[in-house]
Amino acid sequence: MILAAIISLGGIGITGAVLLYVASRKFEVYEDPRIAQVQDVLPAANCGGCGYPGCSGFATACVNADSLDNLLCPVGGVEVMSKVSTILGKEVGKADPMIAVVRCNGTCEARPHTNQYGGAQNCAIASSLYGGETGCSYGCFGYGDCVTSCLFGAIHINSETLLPEVIDDKCTACGTCVKACPKSIIELRKKGPKSRRIYVGCANQDKGGVARKACNHACIGCSKCEKECQFEAITIANSLAYIDPMKCRLCRKCAPVCPTNSIIETNFPPRKEKVTEDSTNKQETN
Repeated sequence: MILAAIISLGGIGITGAVLLYVASRKFEVYEDPRIAQVQDVLPAANCGGCGYPGCSGFATACVNADSLDNLLCPVGGVEVMSKVSTILGKEVGKADPMIAVVRCNGTCEARPHTNQYGGAQNCAIASSLYGGETGCSYGCFGYGDCVTSCLFGAIHINSETLLPEVIDDKCTACGTCVKACPKSIIELRKKGPKSRRIYVGCANQDKGGVARKACNHACIGCSKCEKECQFEAITIANSLAYIDPMKCRLCRKCAPVCPTNSIIETNFPPRKEKVTEDSTNKQETN
């Protein structure tokens, strides 16, 4: 009986092994070995900034794509994409470096508080409850959801202005802060030559008088910047100006004409003061 049991169990085991082998061969899913090779050179941030679910999804997309023109790892940048290109034998398309910018210049001085919030210090929670502690319902809460979402320590809250500030050298343009902001005031823009950028630091879509009352730096949709721009890079919609980074030539002519100083210039040298005839006469008299 013992021998019969051993033979029976052995037969069952052999039959099961044969069935498993047949099933594994029949339902085998082939995975291109290049996917693993590409994934090995990626930074493993799994931030989703590439538009795919993690580095594995991005590696699969690179292997399956006919071209790498529209594919970019924002964390690894050109260096990583060059390695991917070598592995796959595909050319890498040129892509302008991107960076996150905060489209709110409502400092504590410019945007006075009208009430006090005593709830959870979380932007998403506060946004679901009310418009904010100031008269601007479009502005930054300053509770730092963008800070906690950033995997690279590239953003922090300024203790004086209570506004987020992006550190150029650390930002990888992964887009996690953009997704984390319930006010949608953070966007990815071209980093620009020498990290120079011009953009409207406001997202308020209220009409001019209402917006200006809520914040001294609010865009009032006066169209002065739009008329000044020679490259048609500025448009006005919903009482709010927007500068197209693809059309902007960084001439800086728009900023001086803005009556509320809502246009932000980053990393430019100081402007030269214009010498007037009166000041020249005074210097000659002295």
